[in-house]
Formats: sequence, C-alpha cells, structure tokens
Amino acid sequence: MTDSTNFRVFSGTATKYLAEKICQSLGCNLGNLVMTKFSDGEFAVSYEESIRGRDVFLIQSTFPNSDNLMELLLMIDAAKRASAKSIIAVTPYFGWARQDRKDKPRVSIGAKLVADLLAVAGIDRLITMDLHADQIQGFFDVPVDHLYGSGVLLPYLKSLQLENLVIASPDVGGAKRAKTYAKYLDCPLVLCNKTRACANVIESMQIIGDVKDKDVVIVDDMVDTAGTITTAANIMKEAGARSVRACASHCVMSGPASERVQNSALEEIVFTDSIPYSQRCAKVKQLSVADMFAETIRRVVNNESISSQYIVRN
Repeated sequence: MTDSTNFRVFSGTATKYLAEKICQSLGCNLGNLVMTKFSDGEFAVSYEESIRGRDVFLIQSTFPNSDNLMELLLMIDAAKRASAKSIIAVTPYFGWARQDRKDKPRVSIGAKLVADLLAVAGIDRLITMDLHADQIQGFFDVPVDHLYGSGVLLPYLKSLQLENLVIASPDVGGAKRAKTYAKYLDCPLVLCNKTRACANVIESMQIIGDVKDKDVVIVDDMVDTAGTITTAANIMKEAGARSVRACASHCVMSGPASERVQNSALEEIVFTDSIPYSQRCAKVKQLSVADMFAETIRRVVNNESISSQYIVRN
C-alpha cells in the first residue's frame, strides 16, 4: 500500500487496462478523469477531482492512432492548468520512436517532434520502456526514466529451462539487446543479417552462427508486421533449430502480423502488455509490466533510486 495523499494516477482511454493494474499494485484508486467526445471526432479532458499541489502521473501509451497522443497532450495541459505540482507522463510504449534520425533527405524526425510536443504541453518527467533508440532520451530536457521489458521477459525465459538455449537478434541493430540477454542467460548469441527492399518489406536474410539442434529465442524491442521475426524463425527452423521462440517488449502486431505468427515456425511469441492485444493468435503470450511501473512510480514519489530495480540494462 502506497500513501497517495500527495500524488494521483490518471489514465487515457487506450491504456486504462494497464493503469488499473498499476493502481492495484500501488494500492491506490485510479483518478477520476472524463474524456468528452464530440460528433466531429474532437474531444476534451477534465479532471473531476482536485489535483492542486499534487504529483500527477498520467498513464498513456502513444501507439497508433494519433488520438492516443492527442489525449495525453490534453491531459497534460489540463493538469498544468489545474495547478498540479508536477506532471509525469507514464508512456509504456513511446510511439513514433522509429523516426529517430534522418535516414534519407527531406524526412521528419517524429520522435523529436513528439518529445517537443510533450515538453511544450508541460511534462516535468517521462517514464517509458524500451525506446526503439536509446538516444531519444536526449530529445528531452526533463528527466527520463527508461525502463526495460527484460525485467519481466528474462525471468520467464529462465523459467522455460531450455537445454540448448541460443539467443538471436533478428537484425544487426538489435545485437546489443540480444547480447545482454545472452550474457544474463549464459548462452551463445546468433545474429541475422537483414536487408530491406522498403519499409516493412524484407529483401534477404542470412544467419550468422550455429542454430542446429538448438532452442532459439529471438529477441527484439517490438514486432510490427512480424515479417522480420517470422522470416528469421522459418530460416532458423530450416537450418536445424530444435525450437524457435521470440520475445519483444511491444506488441504492435499490425496488419497481417497475427496470421504470419500463427503460420510460422514460432512455437510462441512473448510480449509485455505495454500495448493491448485483442486479436486471436494462440502463439501470442503477454506478461504484465504493471508491477514494474508501479514500483517506479513509488520510487519517484519517495525520491528513491530507479536504476537499482533493473535486472539488466539492454
């Protein structure tokens, strides 16, 4: 039980399922916030209780569509105008994070734009998890607490007690994360070399390392269309892997992703619940990060160390 006298927790529409579990873990009630929607699609936010002089935690992931981001911005603005002492955005999934740099001429840097929007709206702190690129933390001029989904994924992988475990990265960009998992689980590391024809379309993929008779776990930060993860799984199975699983922090799973996973060589794919998943796929499993975020909120309120709760740093 946490004394909630000096802080309140509120949630946007899309992440209420997680906010309720976080509040249950904290031993406090979810704050009373009303989202009024108009017939033209516009909406307005109002707090139905006083938040003057309190630390306000606003839980909302910014996955598509963009209404989720707009809800969060309005929640921040309303809290600022209601004289909240501090405003902390709790964003388990930080959307637009793949747009973190100029990878070709004349493109937007969406992650920086979203960071600026949150700052102008009035946040004093951001709590998020497994950003697509670590450097996004530098886009903010306020403290950023960057949590890791490995806090719930690693214990689950360890509980499987796979005899010939190998950790794999689906691309070179995820090698650092996969290496951290492999070091913690004391097992070999395999890499995939991937080239893309265009966004969400893979041109070719090769395995670097031995997977024959191994129990492979592919590690990534998110799964969107599942093209990369299922292609990697199928290639590894063809190369003689005994079993292939996957785990990722964020369950984007858009378009044909569920069908691809169901029809692939994957035995299961494990996510956190940073994003809700409503489609039916027997191979998808979600682990809750509610306790992890609740503990972080408690530590922020009590001015305690955040990093001391990490199992590993990805």
